Amino acid sequence: MKTIGLIAMSGVRVVNPELINIGLTLPGFIDRGKVIASLPTLGLLTLAGLTPDRFEISYHDVFDINKSDKPPGPFDLVAISSLAAQVDEAYTLADRYRAAGSCVIMGGLHVSAEPQEALEHADAIVVGEAEPVWPKLLQDWEAGRLQRVYKNEGPQFDLANSPMPRFDLLDPAHYNRITLQTQRGCPFKCEFCAASIRIAPQFRAKPVDRVVAELHEIKKLWRHPFIELADDNTFANRARGKHLVRALAAENIHWFTETDISVADDPELLRLLRESGCSQILIGLESPVIAGMDGLEQKANWKAKQVERYRTAIRRIQDHGITVNGCFILGLDGSGPETFDAVWKFIQETALFEVQLTVLTPFAGTPLYQRLEREGRLLYPGQWDRCTLFDVNFRPDRMNVEMLETGLRDLMAKVYNKEFTAWRRNQFFDRLRQRRRNSRGRRAEQLSPA
Repeated sequence: MKTIGLIAMSGVRVVNPELINIGLTLPGFIDRGKVIASLPTLGLLTLAGLTPDRFEISYHDVFDINKSDKPPGPFDLVAISSLAAQVDEAYTLADRYRAAGSCVIMGGLHVSAEPQEALEHADAIVVGEAEPVWPKLLQDWEAGRLQRVYKNEGPQFDLANSPMPRFDLLDPAHYNRITLQTQRGCPFKCEFCAASIRIAPQFRAKPVDRVVAELHEIKKLWRHPFIELADDNTFANRARGKHLVRALAAENIHWFTETDISVADDPELLRLLRESGCSQILIGLESPVIAGMDGLEQKANWKAKQVERYRTAIRRIQDHGITVNGCFILGLDGSGPETFDAVWKFIQETALFEVQLTVLTPFAGTPLYQRLEREGRLLYPGQWDRCTLFDVNFRPDRMNVEMLETGLRDLMAKVYNKEFTAWRRNQFFDRLRQRRRNSRGRRAEQLSPA
């Protein structure tokens, strides 16, 4: 029986030594880093679901290729998944496997953006969505006619035909969250975005009954799982989103997802989120000031139009018992050093339960990368290990690199400070308790005799 190894390059990467030093002591930063590091790679598990039983298949996380001289294996075929920040490590690992006689397949966002680069380290690559081409790739490999590039030339993959991911390949003790995808793509077109829109440009949703079936498979292994939806914008289609949330409400789970600020406009959806076990939603706020936001979303400039309502929207969401993970991008064009104080003030005023601070990062294949390349503002072209979201790899337009690095470091030190992190979270729980007391008081008044 031929063996297939699915290799996920895992963990959070940072190059800047000063950020590494402070990051090791900041509770808020560490908490989210642990979550990201322990998420299994759903794409590989999905490929496993498409793999015939005649193959022996296994899944492996690789956190640091330098800590072990012997990678998992040996395998007849290896499929490697990696984010941009780890892709150089992935290439090194691929070279090792090929030297040992394994056939190496690579794919994903970065490989799809830089196919010629990846072909130097792989026997074959998958460009774009893998589901339509994976069965043929395996057939070609067995027949000794493996092609160099596999790319779907037909219609986009119908998520109604999604295979059941092989969650059984995971060790339940190693993961604090399990990923599940309910849709692919996003209706927005943000210049910096390197999410699934780059390999799946059309927004598509998976049938809700299919999502529930996958959840039931997860619950066979984890009795009370915490689910992280691997979506770019779960509630871009509001009606379909409500249908999904109603289905999740019957499953007795806690879950997390990413969406946009417009969920605050729908009281029914917020109520459904609370009742369904949604613990947190991650929202790309990007900046609390208009400077830098203009033109960031390239279809309708939608994000720039939302800034003035951020405070009200966050309060409304968190008042429904759903914590907000607010994501900010520092170094946006048009924003100068004053942005650091603006972000700090905004976080204090809104008491965001969770905060994600990043710097603008030009990923390969994005409109942002292409524009900065034209403008001669890329500092380290092709050095993908700096695409960490925390290392500055471009020249900002209204401050120098040192100012951006220092501003990020100082803001992180304040935002992720142990006492301030505890204060933000206590603010949420105090308000939640107060609302419950007020609600009980109102009910008592309604029930009291006239």
